[in-house]
Amino acid sequence: MTAAALEDLVVTQAGPDDWPVIAGWAADEGWNPGVADGPAFFAQDPEGFFLGQIDGEPVSAISVVNYSDDYAFLGCYLVRPDLRGRGHGLTTWKTALAHAGTRTIGLDGVVAQQDNYRRSGFELAHRTVRFTGVASVTDVPADVHVLRPGDHADVTAYDGACCPADRPRFLAHWLTGPGHYAVVRRAGDRVTGYGVLRPARDSLRIGPLFADTPEDAQAVFAALAAEAAGREVALDVPGTNVAGIALAERAGLRPSFETARMYTGPVRPHARERVFGVTTLELG
Repeated sequence: MTAAALEDLVVTQAGPDDWPVIAGWAADEGWNPGVADGPAFFAQDPEGFFLGQIDGEPVSAISVVNYSDDYAFLGCYLVRPDLRGRGHGLTTWKTALAHAGTRTIGLDGVVAQQDNYRRSGFELAHRTVRFTGVASVTDVPADVHVLRPGDHADVTAYDGACCPADRPRFLAHWLTGPGHYAVVRRAGDRVTGYGVLRPARDSLRIGPLFADTPEDAQAVFAALAAEAAGREVALDVPGTNVAGIALAERAGLRPSFETARMYTGPVRPHARERVFGVTTLELG
């Protein structure tokens, strides 16, 4: 590429075939994307991914994924390092934001971009801290089991109570994706927590980790740590969940990365106290 003028940038919708480029850039930034994230991401909103190109070469990316009539989530905001500072990212951003319409938009912003996000109308909800390391293994309670077909409806309903929007299309892929390991804790017929472990570029990632109580969260985490079997894991914990931070620290994990959950407006009431680990920094 001999020229990279802003007027040469063309922003179009990205498809699944473009995902390896976006995921590769994310990996270069140290974000550690999951190796099978793409199908679940595109299942939620196939029209929510965008790529900026110059002369047919990808130079920028972003996702604005619509979850409901009221809520969307922004992620994967990336510009190729050799072309930063030239306005390509901002143009891609403005083009993609139109996809959300009047919805409230959420994002998990890296520290370096948070002032820019504030100027764009995003307000801080909480810090999110990534904890990484080899988790200590403890006994797994007998009432935690690997996800069964009969669990899907109850887990989907439980997930919806913990999130700003229902996301059944996303979960249909996320719970059973290649290499994904999902576990559920029940008290009788009621779900009291669930979590997913998945392979990623640099380590395994845990997300979500949703639970009624710290004890439920510990039980689910114990099952995921046992499955990890001594391999490094990463868990993204909301800074407001003191019990979630304590859980990560007890397991021997250490802070390695920080973002901020930010929103452009109100989101529907949901059980924030059950969020011991967010699902992904890319889609919320």
